Amino acid sequence: MDAAKREKLLRDVEAFCEEIRPIEELCYLERRFNEQLIPLAKKYNLLGIPVPEEYGGRGADAVTYAQAIARINREGTGVRTFFSGHTSIGQLPVVYFGTREQKERFLPASCRGEKIFAFALTEPDAGSNPLEMSSTWRREGEHYVLNGVKYLISNGGIANVLVTFAYPESVLNHPAEAGRSPGRISAFLVETDGPGISREELPAKMGMPTCSTAMLEFRDVRVPAHNLLGKEGDGFRIAMTTLVSGRLSVAAGCLGVIEDCLAECLRYAQEREQHGKLIGKHQLVQQHLAWMETYRAAVEALVLRAAEAKHRWDIAQQRAEAGSEDSGQIATLYKEADRLVAVAKFFASQAAWEVADRAVQVFGGRGWSTLFRPGRHLLDVRVCRIYEGTDEILQLKIASALLGKEFEAYR
Repeated sequence: MDAAKREKLLRDVEAFCEEIRPIEELCYLERRFNEQLIPLAKKYNLLGIPVPEEYGGRGADAVTYAQAIARINREGTGVRTFFSGHTSIGQLPVVYFGTREQKERFLPASCRGEKIFAFALTEPDAGSNPLEMSSTWRREGEHYVLNGVKYLISNGGIANVLVTFAYPESVLNHPAEAGRSPGRISAFLVETDGPGISREELPAKMGMPTCSTAMLEFRDVRVPAHNLLGKEGDGFRIAMTTLVSGRLSVAAGCLGVIEDCLAECLRYAQEREQHGKLIGKHQLVQQHLAWMETYRAAVEALVLRAAEAKHRWDIAQQRAEAGSEDSGQIATLYKEADRLVAVAKFFASQAAWEVADRAVQVFGGRGWSTLFRPGRHLLDVRVCRIYEGTDEILQLKIASALLGKEFEAYR
């Protein structure tokens, strides 16, 4: 992405953020979905930031996209989660694994806001271990028929297209014949305008009230065969590859939380007086600010390093499509990006939680209120230590990457 396009994109992101802020704050207090989120994203052409320009996107590289997501998350983790669900784990699997026909059918419409994406992997009994999913598919002529339940799906209540994963029915009906394994899961692009899909919004969340989070049930949902993403059995690989993009967006979003908490605390510390002086002159308040800045600098560096690694992998994939990149080199670059993104997401989510907690402390009684931004950030950012890789899963992932595959805690 050239410098002029990058600067224009980041200006558009800034303008979007300035316009969405007062609306998001009101919606948060009223605990309702922000219905202006999509119209404003359309207004500033932000619904396909990393999608190639030939398919209607802005063509941002991984580093620029991470910068954009960090800025967006200053307005709230719910706002950023919408973009992550729609783009990082919605559009990008189509970019990476879709056929030419699928890209042309889904990507331009999604960049225009006519189709909103969601990533439907998690189930009530299959969270950190997607191999335990119970959703199934069977082939009937030119269609796949899907059954199952997906849970805690970001954008699930508003999505027009679901990137959905399921086993063949034989795995669950005849386990002795074909057991659960990564190579049995398939991925589908499920359009939600047909019969058989029921949705239920899940409002009982600690935070992110302005973002759609839903449970989805599939009852004999007929999916055209041409909506199979990749090949049969590619689903687990598609899901794990996609989560690299998703985790990077979470890490970048956590940087935005830290930046906004720090900005709010710097302003408040120079306005609020206690014990006869501005609280910014109290040493223990300065200690909080020092830790916040230290976390900010560390997370910024980790996110940048991870984004650069993903960018190298993206470039290698593009060269491979042109027949000029070795598959072994792509695998090496993928492993590096996967590891660095896991490190960034693990540390950034921990750091953002710590910084939001310190920001609440600096604000005192006002911090313990959703009328002020630190309290909202604290409630919202806690989920970043759970979705798209829990703290525990990421620690195991990072350790096994260092020790070797034979040391994986589970397989």
